[in-house]
Amino acid sequence: MLDQRTFDSPDSLAAALSAFVGDAITDRIARDGKAAIAVSGGRTPIRFLEALSALDLDWPNVLVTLVDERWVPETSERSNGALVRRHLIRDKAALATFVPLYRETTTPDESLGLVARTLADMPLPFAAVVLGMGDDGHTASFFPGGDRLADAIDPIGGAAVAAIRAPGAGEPRITLTLPMILAADRLALHIEGTGKKAVLDEALAGEDPLAMPVRAVLKSPKPPVVFWCG
Repeated sequence: MLDQRTFDSPDSLAAALSAFVGDAITDRIARDGKAAIAVSGGRTPIRFLEALSALDLDWPNVLVTLVDERWVPETSERSNGALVRRHLIRDKAALATFVPLYRETTTPDESLGLVARTLADMPLPFAAVVLGMGDDGHTASFFPGGDRLADAIDPIGGAAVAAIRAPGAGEPRITLTLPMILAADRLALHIEGTGKKAVLDEALAGEDPLAMPVRAVLKSPKPPVVFWCG
């Protein structure tokens, strides 16, 4: 059964989700000496990122990357990397190492090999991955109608990252693939508002992951813990 945790406010959700990720980091460092996490961009995770940045963790041994990124430099207000640097790589977490996905190439396709090699040097699998979800049922950059969606959500695919273009994506994007996400020690889906809850319920009621790609995660053998507040 899917573990759905409901909170009475965004602040209480942020505190619980940051503790969830913090525990994953602590457990991994205790075992392996280092830990890596992947977080999402957008407006929804800002409170969570700031709550996580304030935790007393062994941040010098933590590497942070993104679940996905728009193919824009960090000077763009649409950059997930810029958002994470601003809201997470600060306070106590200023000592963590941030590993961006964007590279200075014209397209994400040109940088797939470099990004994959960079991720391979991190302490994988991730200690924690935190996903978001759009109103169209996308998560990561798994968008309905994506040109390489089927490859990106292939549960036995061998690639670590994929380049995606889709009608709802805006810019071309780079994203972790489904196997990279599902391999995490802890996996969370962070959603807020009654509209997103309705999208979640619709996703759970159906089966086709190409229509609502979040289903590829929700209906996997290792589904995420859902953190939701109204």
